[in-house]
Amino acid sequence: MVVNRDAPRRSMAGRALALLGVFDTAHPRLKLTELARRADLPLATVHRLAGELVSWGALERDADGYFSIGLRLWEAATLAPVAGRLREIALPFMQDLYETTRENIHLAVHDGFDALYVEKLSGHRSVPVISRIGARLPMHATGVGKALLARADPEFVRRYLARPLPRVTRYTITERARLARELRATAERGYALTNEEMTLGSCSVAVAIPADGYEPAGALGIVVHSVRTDLHRLVPDLRAAAEGIARRLEAAHRAVHVT
Repeated sequence: MVVNRDAPRRSMAGRALALLGVFDTAHPRLKLTELARRADLPLATVHRLAGELVSWGALERDADGYFSIGLRLWEAATLAPVAGRLREIALPFMQDLYETTRENIHLAVHDGFDALYVEKLSGHRSVPVISRIGARLPMHATGVGKALLARADPEFVRRYLARPLPRVTRYTITERARLARELRATAERGYALTNEEMTLGSCSVAVAIPADGYEPAGALGIVVHSVRTDLHRLVPDLRAAAEGIARRLEAAHRAVHVT
């Protein structure tokens, strides 16, 4: 039998993508040796690839030798449909919500097993939260995540519940049966609630953004101080914003197909 010794080896494109993939919220700046270790690549290979990525603009290197994501990669990422059409359409509605509440306003989409945050508005009075644009957070611990899970395909929900559910705070729901009940309740009432499940001192309310398909186009949420317990009164404005975003998305979709 012939053994393909090159099978486990990654292509050059795969190595470059692996290198870019090692950056995250906890590691926005990395030394060359850290890049090699986290990407599981030889130092010489990383040195060569990092140089090419810096030349193209996908990475930047500062005077201290730390690498970070470059502006050209960020520029390319803004062309993604979710970062373009959805964010552009949703932003005016989010601004209206912020003007009304002066609280954190979140826009997220379902990506894999995570809630991916594509836009966020906050101010000086808003409760501090860990979310940021481009961050991925556990769906079961966030309001927008629960709103997305409650409207997700049943098979996806089954697979999500079969995974280990990390406990972010002592209030995070990690019991599968309890989370399943919570998702059913969320679907029935039409909005999701959290209480210090992602960040101590904050709670949230979120709704799914309707779409033609089974799953929503995204989710819109408001995060407030835990002492502010009347989340239910925020629901009408939140629903109106989500429905407005859905109508604009549908109009944009029709306009594209007409032209």
